[in-house]
Amino acid sequence: MDMILHELGHGLLMAVGMFWQTGWSLVLGFTISAVLQSVVSADQMRRAFGGGSVREIAFATLAGAASSSCSYASAAIMRTLFKKGAALVTSLAFLFASTNLVLELGLILYVLLGWQFMLGEWVGGVVLIAIMSVLVKLTYPKKLAEEARRHKEESSGHEHMSMTVEGATWRERLRKPETRVRVAQNFAMEWRMLWKDLALGFLIGGFLAALVPDGVWKTIFLTDAPGWVQVPVNVVLGPIIAVLTFVCSIGNVPLAAVLWAGGASFSGVLAFLYADLIVIPLLDIYRRYFGWRMAAYIGGVFFVTMAVAALVVDLAFTALGWVPARDVDARAQMSTFSLNYTFWLNVAFGALAAYLFWLDRKHPMDHGCHRHAHEALPDHDNAAGDASLGHQ
Repeated sequence: MDMILHELGHGLLMAVGMFWQTGWSLVLGFTISAVLQSVVSADQMRRAFGGGSVREIAFATLAGAASSSCSYASAAIMRTLFKKGAALVTSLAFLFASTNLVLELGLILYVLLGWQFMLGEWVGGVVLIAIMSVLVKLTYPKKLAEEARRHKEESSGHEHMSMTVEGATWRERLRKPETRVRVAQNFAMEWRMLWKDLALGFLIGGFLAALVPDGVWKTIFLTDAPGWVQVPVNVVLGPIIAVLTFVCSIGNVPLAAVLWAGGASFSGVLAFLYADLIVIPLLDIYRRYFGWRMAAYIGGVFFVTMAVAALVVDLAFTALGWVPARDVDARAQMSTFSLNYTFWLNVAFGALAAYLFWLDRKHPMDHGCHRHAHEALPDHDNAAGDASLGHQ
């Protein structure tokens, strides 16, 4: 019994340590995300996503990078864009960007795994979108896509609110006095959507780090196999493990740190990180939004895209000598507390978070004045024109 309690305590210590090391970066990332969500117009995004040209895909990528990092919220916004007339390829580009190119994800990767993984995630996000765009254009199921647009939905319970300040330009919105309150509301809403995923990710990562020997991960990821065998196998194993762990969005970063420390290859960890959009709860949400056939199509395209992108980034980083060495004791790092820069950053950003939560509590969101994501974007005057946009 004492040994069990010791191991449980060690797992909790690791989970708390992971949160402590990354807390300030999460507050910083969510704050910037909240500012961007407050001043970037969803209506302007919708109008710009009509076709599937390179320019429109690029714009969808930038808009996604500036949006919510919550996978569920991003899926709800993607669903709205697609059903309001945006092309499938630009809608999916937005979804990839919103979960792979957001600042807070890069910051937490930098803190836990180093700059190479941060850069690999951001470069990989662009590669993901490029590969996905080619796959969708080559395999575009026109009839299935139109069925998905008309699919009668089941509520997913993860809809996202429209929280943009009114104004003609983003500069005008930024200067308005109510923007500060709207930023606080977006910040608090983002935490409310993500805290369960984050808590689950830290707990799973902490307990796996404490309880699973590195030898298990080395066996699973074929650490002793030649590179030409290990890398392709790892890019397939990474997404499979992501699907089975149920942890998505930023919550899968702590587990990625455990996999890297345990012996997974660079490509395997990247593939695991990319696969936050095909965890089982999200696949079920795609089914609710679009029907099971489109959900299966999206899941298949995403799996292939994630594996190929991880392989491409791994090969590029290996050629450049950017694959990091395993010279950091992750367990020791996560279980050590001291009055260093992390402490002071957590104090400063903790105060910022407390202020934003206080401001949100003082000015609670009026749910009657904001519509859910599937209602937030206006229909075209010409419904036929909406449908035709998705064919491009």
